[in-house]
Amino acid sequence: MSKALIIVSLFLALIAATVLIAQKRGQTALRQAPQNGELITTSSGQIIHVAHYGPEDAPPIVLIHGASGSTYDMAFRLAPALADRYRVYVVDRPGFGHSPAPIDESVAAQAQTLREAIATSEPRKVMVLGHSYGGAVALEWALQDQETLVGLVLVSAASHEWAGEPSLFYRTLATPVIGDIFAWMLMAYVPSPVLDSEIDAVFAPQHAPEGYTASFQPRLALRPTTQTLNARQRVTLKAQLRDMTPDYPSLTLPIEAVHGTADTTVGLDIHAARLDRDVASDHLVRLEGLGHMPHQVATQDVVAAVDRLTARLAGR
Repeated sequence: MSKALIIVSLFLALIAATVLIAQKRGQTALRQAPQNGELITTSSGQIIHVAHYGPEDAPPIVLIHGASGSTYDMAFRLAPALADRYRVYVVDRPGFGHSPAPIDESVAAQAQTLREAIATSEPRKVMVLGHSYGGAVALEWALQDQETLVGLVLVSAASHEWAGEPSLFYRTLATPVIGDIFAWMLMAYVPSPVLDSEIDAVFAPQHAPEGYTASFQPRLALRPTTQTLNARQRVTLKAQLRDMTPDYPSLTLPIEAVHGTADTTVGLDIHAARLDRDVASDHLVRLEGLGHMPHQVATQDVVAAVDRLTARLAGR
């Protein structure tokens, strides 16, 4: 056998092994993270996974996770903290958690899909809380149809264009073929300690609470189709926010925003402070020294924002 043939054979064997290992890990991830809600099919045919908590007659609120997230993020601390007095709907954005991948990956399509999915279960107007990328989806929902909402709660929300380009990591994952190969390799070979470290870094300068990483089910986000979708959405978000920004002054519904002053993922001055200037009905609370995950490390501050919105709606 020639050296070239040996190299090709080894390369093909590596690819086969990578696919098998990644598939096995993906199957394990799904077993360890069972569906915790119902699957709702919208009029467009998109299936959305929605988990619900709390009394059916309580004020309804929808929780939208950020990039790489799922219902498991919002269900760790925030949903239980709200469920004693709110009807809480926690969604998997299309392509994440247990919601199948979408045809249209845009923020606008996500907002429309989630609005339709919630409307099938909840006839009332709802509050919508969005974290990070989910905050952009919440804002787009409001821009599309304020009449379906009573107000927004924005947590570390992305809202405005920023300087610079997405990281090489996400640009690579978003590249056809190359990104797919990279995603399969990450799923197959990234060890758990590296995942733990990466998740903890998102909380900086705080740390992930005990039990969060296991509850979050990070290997759901490592599935190749989810990884590449997440990367494409990160790469295209900047331009979509630029297009949304001119319409922000048209928002009149009450908005409660909380944002950590130490957030280096979605900077307060770039996003929350500018939105506060653009929207007269926005009320921004700066959380001193907190990073990007206040709904996990300062849950009561986020619950207080929901309660403030409820009080505003009641005229108190």
